[in-house]
Amino acid sequence: MRLLKICALAAAGMFFAVSASADYEGVPRTFLWNPGSVDIYDAAEHKKDGPYVIGFSNASLSNPWRVAMLHGIEAAAERNKDKLERFIITDANDNPSKQAADIQDLLAQGVDILLVSPATAEALDPALRRANKSGVPIVLVDREVTSKDSYITFVTASDQALGRISAQWLAETLNFEGKVVMLGGLAGASPAENRIKAAHEVFNQYPGIEVLEVQYTSWSPANGKTIMSALIQKYGKDIAGVWADSGLQGSGSIEAFLAAGYEAGSIPPHTGGDFNAMYQLSVQNQVPMVGIDYPPAMGAVSFELLFDVLAGKGIPRRIEVNQQIVVSEGAETASVQADVYVKDYALMDRPGSVIMSSGVGPDYDPENFSADYPK
Repeated sequence: MRLLKICALAAAGMFFAVSASADYEGVPRTFLWNPGSVDIYDAAEHKKDGPYVIGFSNASLSNPWRVAMLHGIEAAAERNKDKLERFIITDANDNPSKQAADIQDLLAQGVDILLVSPATAEALDPALRRANKSGVPIVLVDREVTSKDSYITFVTASDQALGRISAQWLAETLNFEGKVVMLGGLAGASPAENRIKAAHEVFNQYPGIEVLEVQYTSWSPANGKTIMSALIQKYGKDIAGVWADSGLQGSGSIEAFLAAGYEAGSIPPHTGGDFNAMYQLSVQNQVPMVGIDYPPAMGAVSFELLFDVLAGKGIPRRIEVNQQIVVSEGAETASVQADVYVKDYALMDRPGSVIMSSGVGPDYDPENFSADYPK
């Protein structure tokens, strides 16, 4: 029975609205989903006529999620190509120094607005402060920096909700007793750090939950498998659950358990969304899981938003796209109910590399994607 209906709105300035029945027994949704308050930026000073030269400084294409986000942005560029003079994309290969140079190069090419997905928060902060002084408006997507005054808005999904809800599900699934390992993403990247902090906020409330180790995986399936293989050798059957902030490393973790001889139905419960391979592995091997998708569609949303900035509109300083909860059937808990079951969400006849919620469309295939826009 669904005790709670969650409705999350991705439109600018509109966030999570919640209604609960009197029978709801889980932890407060205000704690799990609270997005905080949001200020509005008046972009009137940036109003100008098109067509526009837009620059996108991308941290990297180091995993399938980032590829899907870029493809969503490129699809949005194609939809808006009549408004574009040029759309210039750079790839920093996860190197903050290269990204700082990329940003300076984009400014030198006369971009009207800059979209940035920072490699790491602290390393890119000086580069964005310098770019901000040039007068070119800046929009961030996926990852933020520490200096809030260096950009107009940050387009994301709630890392805090992802971290708390997935941790709450794992704690309740284990009946608040058990040893868990935590697999974070890229060290220093704001999504990874925010999710780990939020998960600890939950785990720290339950003395029976012991975190054995926290390991960073750079959101790599291969790293997830290698690191979990070492953890299985070290802790073995003591591992009662695995908290992963994404299905990228979560899928590698499940593969490590299979390689270690665990049979279907015996692998500990996992968290981690987005990545089709993880949902497939969960179904094929009866792994209880929750996935809180972190939609790469935020890239497409951020690109559309650039035109609102250049139209001089009021822009919320933080915009969160919709997230949904995917849970194995029969594995819902008091606090965490499914928007959709894993068995119904997994694309069993599609490649494991497909990332859900790409913003491209239901037939998105990363291997065959292309977009037409002025470069």
